[in-house]
Amino acid sequence: MIQAKEFVEAARNLGFGWYTGVPCSFLTPFINYVINDVQLRYISAANEGDAVAIAAGAAIAGKPAVVMMQNSGLGNAVNPLTSLTYIFRIPLLLICTLRGDYLLQDEPQHQLMGQITEKLLETMTIPWEFFPKDAAEIEPVLQRATAYMQQERRPYALIMRKGAIAPHALTRCSIPERENSANAYIQQNFFRDRKEQRISRSEALARIVELTDPENTVVIATTGYTGRELFASKDSANHLYMVGSMGCASSMGLGLSLARPDLKVVVIDGDGAALMRMGNFATIGTYGGANLTHILLDNEVHDSTGAQATVSAGISFAKIAEACGYGVTLAGDDPALLDALFTADANTRPKFAHLKIRPGTLEKLPRPNLTPEAVLQRFMKHIGNS
Repeated sequence: MIQAKEFVEAARNLGFGWYTGVPCSFLTPFINYVINDVQLRYISAANEGDAVAIAAGAAIAGKPAVVMMQNSGLGNAVNPLTSLTYIFRIPLLLICTLRGDYLLQDEPQHQLMGQITEKLLETMTIPWEFFPKDAAEIEPVLQRATAYMQQERRPYALIMRKGAIAPHALTRCSIPERENSANAYIQQNFFRDRKEQRISRSEALARIVELTDPENTVVIATTGYTGRELFASKDSANHLYMVGSMGCASSMGLGLSLARPDLKVVVIDGDGAALMRMGNFATIGTYGGANLTHILLDNEVHDSTGAQATVSAGISFAKIAEACGYGVTLAGDDPALLDALFTADANTRPKFAHLKIRPGTLEKLPRPNLTPEAVLQRFMKHIGNS
């Protein structure tokens, strides 16, 4: 058994100052120590997949990050671990607890995951070792992890067994104090109520590009046609075209915006993606700042997979964003909404716009002619972190 301080301080000496995740009782002393230290940053994620994407955003901003989770939630993180951090080559340190360990009596829901945790990590080509239980093991473990992460630019995992860390009391709250959301406002006067008048995705993206300054603004586009159409509209070093990791664009944008408060971050989401990880609305509303702008282009279908309908036709995403604490929330189908969004003052909170668009895409829609890894390296160089 080690003290939480021994591991966290050794990790801090190697640059790790950002932590995010979903709690587990095995992790309690570790998380408590991180939260208690005002020099460390802890983001409480809605789910393990969002935690991976938040940490990825921090990592591409040059902030080495640690993701903490229970192995029962490792399944929630498979998508971003295989189609975000692996494809884009983003190094993260994962600390995953071993519920269902054969060495202890545990709850029945952990039995199978306890048997397959190691195999699951290996299947995802994530090297792992057990979390140190002795102070003398900490430095060598961290050296092996960081050496791999620096060389391969991919995640490395530590599996934590019960009792690895001595108890540590929690003395402060990790949730930032904010005034109530009475200053948030929603404008519904951007609706024209005629679907045939709605603009296309490519038209909306072209206007967003016009409204953003590439010198101080980056644009993250969700997977599918959105990223491909942004590339077709204008390929630029300040653009990041997500592939896979559906629903993770907003959480990645949150991590980047928090790690780089000097940078304006615009996330372009889709209705299907937003529905998939709606919990991140609450995380953004709680932690996000005014440098984060979240735009949802809603055509009410999963366009790139055959235009199957989503349930977004009856959902008021702007009201959800307002309830979650965004500073400005706009909704409508008039493209003037975008101009209003970029000129609105959100004070210290993120901004959100729900723009209804029509389905369909460009004929002979191209794919980015750069690999995801090359896109990310160009992006990181643009923001001064390469």
